[in-house]
Amino acid sequence: MSSPHPVVYLVRHGETGWTVTHRHTGLTDVALTENGEQAARKLAAPLADLAPGRVWTSPLQRAKRTCELAGFADVAIVDPDLVEWDYGDYEGLTSAEIRRQRPTWNLFRDGCPGGESLTEISARADRVIQRARAMDNDVLLFSSGHFSRVLTARWLGLDASCGRLFLLGTTTLSVLGYEHDLNEPVIRLWNDASPGLR
Repeated sequence: MSSPHPVVYLVRHGETGWTVTHRHTGLTDVALTENGEQAARKLAAPLADLAPGRVWTSPLQRAKRTCELAGFADVAIVDPDLVEWDYGDYEGLTSAEIRRQRPTWNLFRDGCPGGESLTEISARADRVIQRARAMDNDVLLFSSGHFSRVLTARWLGLDASCGRLFLLGTTTLSVLGYEHDLNEPVIRLWNDASPGLR
């Protein structure tokens, strides 16, 4: 995907046991499933032609392992800002379980008690974007679903709550870039789980 301006390649980590059961997986450091590892290995071929100036990964093993299996462990830098949303009291719960207590709950509006607010995760996303936009080269990021959705909203200049609009599957590739110039941020590719990535 050629572009006259640097782009951000965004990879969501592979499948975990908790993604299969739809449990909110924030800071709990769960491993990839065997399916998750296989899918992450398949990322190596379509990403092989990339020459990013920087590779950053979340410190959580699901993202770091995805990065490793995709072939970038030797050049990756762990970035604590790429960690998933801290779900606090809702860690490990499904949305259905949470809504039994709070029927109108929405993560992107309400956040999580004992966890991270939308303002806090938005600030983390903004720091990553600031560093990425300061680069003269492409950047490759390995992170988690909800954080990546907030990052995308902020890349576009939207409120972090707009992350709710960007559904993102496991082991997918998305690309954030620009249309005509650096004042026109866009999504160039979203949630690509094509056969070359699966």
